[in-house]
Amino acid sequence: MKEGKSTTKKGGGQAKPEKLKVIELFAGVGGFRLGLEGWQGKAPCSNYRFPLRASNEGGYEVVWSNQWEPSTKRQHANEVYENRWPDAGHCGDDIGTVATKDIPYHDMLVGGFPCQDYSVATTLKNSKGLKGKKGVLWWEIERIISEKGRKGPRYVFLENVDRLLKSPASQRGRDFAIILASLADLNYAVEWRVINAGDYGMPQRRRRVFIMGYRKGTPEYARLKKLKAKGDWLESGVIGEAFPINSVPVGSVNTGELVGDLAAISKDFNTEKKKALSPFATAGVMINRVFWTAKADPAYDDVRMTLSDVLQPLKDVPKEFRVDKADLEKWQYFKGAKRIPKVNKTLGYEYIFSEGAMACPDPLDKPSRTIITGEGGATASRTKHIIRLGRTWRRLTPIELERLNMFPDNHTECTDVSDGRRAFFMGNALVVGVIERIGTALLESMRESDVSPRKASKKAIAE
Repeated sequence: MKEGKSTTKKGGGQAKPEKLKVIELFAGVGGFRLGLEGWQGKAPCSNYRFPLRASNEGGYEVVWSNQWEPSTKRQHANEVYENRWPDAGHCGDDIGTVATKDIPYHDMLVGGFPCQDYSVATTLKNSKGLKGKKGVLWWEIERIISEKGRKGPRYVFLENVDRLLKSPASQRGRDFAIILASLADLNYAVEWRVINAGDYGMPQRRRRVFIMGYRKGTPEYARLKKLKAKGDWLESGVIGEAFPINSVPVGSVNTGELVGDLAAISKDFNTEKKKALSPFATAGVMINRVFWTAKADPAYDDVRMTLSDVLQPLKDVPKEFRVDKADLEKWQYFKGAKRIPKVNKTLGYEYIFSEGAMACPDPLDKPSRTIITGEGGATASRTKHIIRLGRTWRRLTPIELERLNMFPDNHTECTDVSDGRRAFFMGNALVVGVIERIGTALLESMRESDVSPRKASKKAIAE
């Protein structure tokens, strides 16, 4: 629908609310898209059995997406994405080579960008200019938002590993401070939360930080600005509504301010004390470069999925996923506790390498451990999952790994894409149900503010 077109049907009836237009960066195999659009109109949190509730609030439409993996010649993730959404307007080029003008208008920018070194420096030609490290993908997000100007996205929805809040080790929290300051300078208020999907009934224990940016002119920006106690947003904000937490005592909310340009933050942030901790806790909010943050304690008392809930019947499991008795001893060794004398070859000193025991087999009555990119392959490993059903020991199948991230069955199945590569995809992916719940909460927030997507867009552009 073109901008400004009426949502009222002929005859006076009210049309269905307009969808928010979305671009998905660093798309992988489409986790954000599945969470916002569902799959064939069905919701991830219902295992794709029931309609996506967000569609009743208007919903989302991904109008453009981008995925490019610099370390591989063959772009497997692109192949999967295009196989699932063949008419998606998908771009498989390096995002650094894509001109901003070639990216369509969008209400929301989403993406799971890599955790890298976000340091910046003053450019040589212009002492007032700033330059981010080449190849660091945060700066592509910043570039797109900045160059879109007044017609940039009203909402920014990002995901990253929770290490982002405390990196690098030499200046804890500096990288996140740069991101917050960048968004503030682009007129966004920000809400963030570290969410472990398993704490909220989802089938995998996977901790990630989710970041929501609300541009000036949106209902959420206005609500946050009006709050006298900004820390209240930790419980009442969009993420707070999607993922409730126990009440945060006033005295436990810490506040701070991001001072200086990005180069100064990069150079001086959190350098006052050696080994200083990051000032950013697991929940927080920021507006006009002032932030409020506290530890979030999940409040959830509902149905909980476990590893057993995603398992396929044994008759459907290919034989190559079964672990032979001859190999079981290797698995048990890697999973077991160890104290091994070793010698540092460079410096010549001896030391003891030790590691604790891991569950072997993985318990079926709890959410699974986090899937990592090395999950695939038959070789025995400390970090891969191994389960036991009766007398049968086996690895997890690609379908089971997809279910742990709440993807549809066989979403990553594609011509000449190996089971190991499919496991790699899931090690890089997010838990789709988290995206669905936050996306639904945002639409509900807009509805409660009685602001349609298009009206809110016009207001944001005007301001």
